[in-house]
Amino acid sequence: MTALLAALAGGLIAAGLVMLVLWLWPAEPDVARPRRSPGLLVRWRRIPTRTRWLSVCGLGLGALVALFTGWWIAVLVLPVAAVGLPVLIIGTPEKSRIERMEAMAEWTRGLAGVLSAGVGLEQALVAMLKSTPPAISKEVRTLVGRMQSRWTSEDALRTFADDLDDPTGDLIAAYLILGARRRGGSLAAVLQTLADSVAEDVAARRQVEAERAKPRGAMRWTTIITAVGLTAFSLSGAMAGYSSPVGQIALACLLGLYALTLLWMQRMANPRPLPRVIGATVRQDRP
Repeated sequence: MTALLAALAGGLIAAGLVMLVLWLWPAEPDVARPRRSPGLLVRWRRIPTRTRWLSVCGLGLGALVALFTGWWIAVLVLPVAAVGLPVLIIGTPEKSRIERMEAMAEWTRGLAGVLSAGVGLEQALVAMLKSTPPAISKEVRTLVGRMQSRWTSEDALRTFADDLDDPTGDLIAAYLILGARRRGGSLAAVLQTLADSVAEDVAARRQVEAERAKPRGAMRWTTIITAVGLTAFSLSGAMAGYSSPVGQIALACLLGLYALTLLWMQRMANPRPLPRVIGATVRQDRP
């Protein structure tokens, strides 16, 4: 009877955690349909495939550990650890954002060089395809394909801003839209100035990210040592005092507080994204 109650408690805790994660998970609004609250299945499908596989594998491993050892807390801890530990070990997406910004600066500088030779905007975009940095090559190829499919330059560039989904990309797209409207010779100089400004921003962000990497590294090693220690203690029997249902619930609460502390520290170390200024997700008043 005690084992049944422990299993029921572990299952309810795991189900509540999954529901909380699905409720807090950010979902992109559907611009083609009226806004409404998506169902649980839709939210589950929007979660990255890698995260879904890790959570399912962690849940299966936790169920096996619970059945063979009686530690029903594993049904809750292992899925959370399988999803959360790789995030702490691998790092934050700020590095990839900086690399994309650097690619935008390089592409903008190259585009300014082509435009300075007196080439039109559409021809310059086609000429830059082979030298586009890999970080944004997909978006640039899509932009050129839309222009060659008889999209208007402004619509293609606004959609290009949505594909980049970055405030820096919004600035680049805005300058290109102005250049497509006016068809003047000053666009190359403006893009060159913008590329230099973005490059300076990238250098500053790299310095800030290097400073932020130090506390993240300490947090990462603390988490790894804690996980290894808990595993060793559970296998050696040193945590027998937590084997009862009440003890396992208490241990789950302690681990939950520890996980919330790590999440809070990670949120403090991550910069807030800047608001976008152009694109379908921003309300615009077209002239």
